[in-house]
Amino acid sequence: MKAMTQLTAVVIMMLGSSVQAQVSETEAARLGKDLTPLGAQMAGNQDGSIPAWTGGITKPPAGYQKGMHHPDPFPDDKPLYTVTSANLAQYKSLLSPGQQKLFELYPDSFKMHVYQTRRTASVPQYIYDATRANATSAVLVAGGNGVDGAAKGIPFPIPANGLEAIWNHILRFRGVDIATHRGQAAPTASGDYTLVEMEEEIRFEYSRPEETLEQLRKDNLIFSFKQVVTQPARLAGTALLVKETMDQEKEPRQAWTYNTGQRRVRKAPNVAFDTPGTVSDGLRTTDDFDMFNGSPSRYNWELLGKQELLIPYNDYRLHSDKLQYSDILKKGHINPDVVRYEKHRVWVVKATLKEGMRHIYKTRVFYLDEDSWQISVADLYDNRDELYRVVQAHGLNYYEVPVQWSTLEVYHDLQSRRYLALGLDNQSPMYDFDAKLTEANFTPASLRRDGIR
Repeated sequence: MKAMTQLTAVVIMMLGSSVQAQVSETEAARLGKDLTPLGAQMAGNQDGSIPAWTGGITKPPAGYQKGMHHPDPFPDDKPLYTVTSANLAQYKSLLSPGQQKLFELYPDSFKMHVYQTRRTASVPQYIYDATRANATSAVLVAGGNGVDGAAKGIPFPIPANGLEAIWNHILRFRGVDIATHRGQAAPTASGDYTLVEMEEEIRFEYSRPEETLEQLRKDNLIFSFKQVVTQPARLAGTALLVKETMDQEKEPRQAWTYNTGQRRVRKAPNVAFDTPGTVSDGLRTTDDFDMFNGSPSRYNWELLGKQELLIPYNDYRLHSDKLQYSDILKKGHINPDVVRYEKHRVWVVKATLKEGMRHIYKTRVFYLDEDSWQISVADLYDNRDELYRVVQAHGLNYYEVPVQWSTLEVYHDLQSRRYLALGLDNQSPMYDFDAKLTEANFTPASLRRDGIR
């Protein structure tokens, strides 16, 4: 945290204001000028190692067709330098405490190949337009456990506090109707693993081009999510359905599970907070999924400022269908030779467990990419104030949409020296961002049908 840069003047002035404060028209007018349409600093940094944002990727590279794994738009890029345990001291200011811990635990194998910074994040124009409208109308409600006055775009592009920043991550654009085939693996300490394959469907009500504030207020729904395990055979049919709400105090998350042994669908109110994630071998919590999800009500949130950090970015090589999973999954950590890091500015948000609340993480520090509001790194501390887990989201631009999103999330448990790789898609059909999903895809009855296929 020593390398933290100073907050912009506007954020400093607003930190002490009410959680329901809205920015003025004058401040909102900065979007698209000195700030990007989503609220990042438009200009590059002083030494030029972070360039100015010029719109991100606005079209796919030549030869790309929908359905392909995404070719690297920068195939000729070479590493500028490599961080290792031997030269770690030189780069500590660009690393989170959790990232530094990985070098300590794996001094002979963990490294970071750092490439030219390319600010590729972009979203459809209607998201930029909606973000501009949200800037002066969005407010936190229910004590920060919900948002009103926002639809489609980032709700708080000029955040005043940590709650607003984390809601930007929760409500960021990830497409509209998406179907995925992904895998996860939790290698043992020796490196052995079993691949778990899952089919997922997501319908983002919040992000639909036709969505209105009135409809959001009526339905109180951010998205619907369904996940069905297809492999291995002993787990096949395990299924989960989640409906995520906009005002979580008015109506908490709704969830159902399908149990293959009982062949029954049951409501699952415990699918939240620190309940272990689906078939995760206990290596992540439910609210770790997508780096953070669900109600923020158990924590006090602080916006600590911005800093420059080395984060996984433009990880097209890691995403490539030329790789087998055995090329990625190695003992202790994923193969560092297929990972691309870049220097980016990140918002730093600290979550501290409220008095009287329970969670296995007492403190969580999130590092949010300023260009997309995607959490790129999370350092998670246990109730002894010791680093427990560190998580990294390996992001890229799915340029047919376009959207900046992760291709793989890697959860490192520092105590067991194991990790969970979630989102393995190299040998699976590529995400379908044109899926035609309806509300009928997300009912308890549909969960049972999918679970017994």
